[in-house]
Amino acid sequence: MSWVSPKTTDRHPLASTFEYFLSLPLTHLHDYATFSIFHGGFSLYFTHYNFSRVSPLRSAIYLLEAPPSKTMAASVPFHSLLFLLLLLLSGAIYSSSEHLIGVGTYDITGPAADVNMMGYANTDQIASGIHFRLRARAFIVAEPQGNRVVFVNLDACMASQIVTIKVLERLKARYGYLYTEKNVAISGIHTHAGPGGYLQYVTYIVTSLGFVRQSFDVLVDGIEESIIQAHDSLRPGSVFLNKGDLLDAGVNRSPSAYLNNPAGERSKYKFDVDKEMTLVKFVDSQSGPIGSFNWFATHGTSMSRTNSLISGDNKGAAARFMEDWFDNGPQNIPRRVSTIVSQSDLTRNQSRLLDIAARFKSSRGKNVAKSVESKVRVRNGSKRKFVSAFCQSNCGDVSPNTLGTFCNDTGLPCDFNHSTCNGRNELCYGRGPGYPDEFESTRIIGEKQFKMAVQLFNKATEKIEGKVGYQHAYVDFSNLPVTVPKAGGGSEMVRTCPAALGFGFAAGTTDGPGAFDFKQGDAKGNTFWKLVRNVLKTPGPEQVECQKPKPILLDTGEMKTPYDWAPSILPVQILRIGQLVILSVPGEFTTMAGRRLRDAVKSFLISLDSKEFGNNLHVVIAGLTNTYSQYIATFEEYEVQRYEGASTLYGPHTLTAYIQEFKKLATALVNGQTLPSGPQPPDLLNKQISLLSPVIVDSTPIGVSFGDVKADVPEKSTFRRGQQVNATFWSGCPRNDLMTEGSFAVVERMRDGGGWVPVYDDDDFCLKFKWSRQTKLSPESQATVEWKIPESAVAGVYRLRHYGASKSLFGSISSFSGSSSAFVIV
Repeated sequence: MSWVSPKTTDRHPLASTFEYFLSLPLTHLHDYATFSIFHGGFSLYFTHYNFSRVSPLRSAIYLLEAPPSKTMAASVPFHSLLFLLLLLLSGAIYSSSEHLIGVGTYDITGPAADVNMMGYANTDQIASGIHFRLRARAFIVAEPQGNRVVFVNLDACMASQIVTIKVLERLKARYGYLYTEKNVAISGIHTHAGPGGYLQYVTYIVTSLGFVRQSFDVLVDGIEESIIQAHDSLRPGSVFLNKGDLLDAGVNRSPSAYLNNPAGERSKYKFDVDKEMTLVKFVDSQSGPIGSFNWFATHGTSMSRTNSLISGDNKGAAARFMEDWFDNGPQNIPRRVSTIVSQSDLTRNQSRLLDIAARFKSSRGKNVAKSVESKVRVRNGSKRKFVSAFCQSNCGDVSPNTLGTFCNDTGLPCDFNHSTCNGRNELCYGRGPGYPDEFESTRIIGEKQFKMAVQLFNKATEKIEGKVGYQHAYVDFSNLPVTVPKAGGGSEMVRTCPAALGFGFAAGTTDGPGAFDFKQGDAKGNTFWKLVRNVLKTPGPEQVECQKPKPILLDTGEMKTPYDWAPSILPVQILRIGQLVILSVPGEFTTMAGRRLRDAVKSFLISLDSKEFGNNLHVVIAGLTNTYSQYIATFEEYEVQRYEGASTLYGPHTLTAYIQEFKKLATALVNGQTLPSGPQPPDLLNKQISLLSPVIVDSTPIGVSFGDVKADVPEKSTFRRGQQVNATFWSGCPRNDLMTEGSFAVVERMRDGGGWVPVYDDDDFCLKFKWSRQTKLSPESQATVEWKIPESAVAGVYRLRHYGASKSLFGSISSFSGSSSAFVIV
């Protein structure tokens, strides 16, 4: 391509710059620019800031547009080029009607065996298979001239400070200062069915026997890869917003604490939990919708504390449903959502199908190449993906177990104030809508969110326009001065406290009760447990006074052996995309705490600049973001000391401190200020201790190979939709190979004319991969593939296949596969 006008021999002053970029190999040019064809012309967007070799075009994005021409590949007439060049301080081009948008997603499932799950703190809840896979999902929105924000949603219990630190280090190595802690938010959906051991503070890794490197690595890798995908896919596009109420996907699990909030404040709201879902829709200018992210408050506790299968719980399920819905055509019902619609029962050609199936007996296990095994999946990894994320908000006191709380022994409702049954917390459980089937409860709550998101997605017409911005600061919450109203008028200065957990924390919640004789709403404590506490750390009188009325069970903020038990320095962050403001908070705000924070920030922004921020301003809370510091209850809820108040680490003024610090961020956002970064959180990676035993060796009985079928499907069997088919294989430990972006379990269907094609895998809601050892310390193990045949399954010949990896005594890893006998679905 030549940058010479056909009417003159004079070279355009920018010709050398563009020729430099056009001369780059494609692999290098992709690092600087993205191309797109639209509106009958072509565009070249330079997406990096640091053009140190291309002065004076440093820190700019350039747009060239030309009408289509048969000779365009050879030359571009400059009289027809539209240069929207604003070479001011940034030397940038800005398109007022569009942002740059990109999305990405990557597998973060992690170790599916031996690792304690994060969330319930139940030492018996050890992973032993997969319900469906976990993913990181990212979006980037950028102004064409510069500012950009990144939001990553994790199918994980929460964000982790050490994970965030290491992701940012990788992004800096790859992109320089394009992505930093200031404009990158990493948020967790709060599933309680994901592998633990990836946080750096002692409190959160006790039950996982310390740090689990595989859990940590898969998160860092997956987050980085999702951001890379989003960055590489940046294109001109638009962002639309819609909101709506979802009424039956959450209930307040601590209603007695909520009722302690002022009656006048409660009267402003119809419900005791937030029902509003806020959705953003990303539309590429050329290819149409590429993704959607939404925020809605409900806990990831549809799966119980006894579940051992890795699962994204209700929000992960909703994301899988919506992505499949879009991939199968937005006008169609997703074929993998088995219960949304039924199809007629097809029974034709049953005899012919049985004859075909009879020819395919279970195969002996065989070794396969890792390169082959990792590519066996239903969803095309190379295809550009529609990305849908169901993000967490102020879910602190919101349970998805909507049928209420009942005593397991009597079936009667639990005590209202303490959630106990005859004084015992461990008998009181919330019941999901699919009770007693937790998988059904997960499906129902996930499907409700999915259906609401589809409604909002299809009707999203409010276009997000305006600036992209961000503010971030690290704040020491262990001794933060806070101004609060004073009784009788005026104000006074108080302080937050070093982190501490109250007795009500050990009682757990109705989603996952605790043990012993602890109970929620305990504002006094117990002499025996105080003696036990003092063995670890006796809180000083200043800490006791600061935390009142919380009776301290664990003085985690002052416990430093072998390293910090709880965080002191926390990140607070605002991301702005036009009239949408995202408040990134490092914990679980209760319903009313979240309302106060949202309302305070919204009214404050409007008061600072009513022209820039009007009544169409939308403020959402992104919970469990960038790190984790447990709960944030209101001052009044803190007084009651139910679980959420007892888990509010930094004392009764924690919420007021957050509101104060977010107002500082809001002021800086409006005024264009750069806030001091604040004290840096510690990097404790090198101090981590792991007591989880490694995989020593895998073996099989004599004469048996890995992948051999141990229990086959019945011979000449026929199944109907809604029935379940199983096969069990001799296997190796799933920790040998996480099958990232691959599958342990696959359902294959015979093509017309022969050959097998995967149609369902372990990322489908209808398929479960279960793994177990013969005995606790046995090197022999087995894997079971369970498939509940969905209503939308096509009649035909099928078989089940297992992929795995075994470890030899000398440490080498070998991949294998095996398949069941064929069977028929009619």
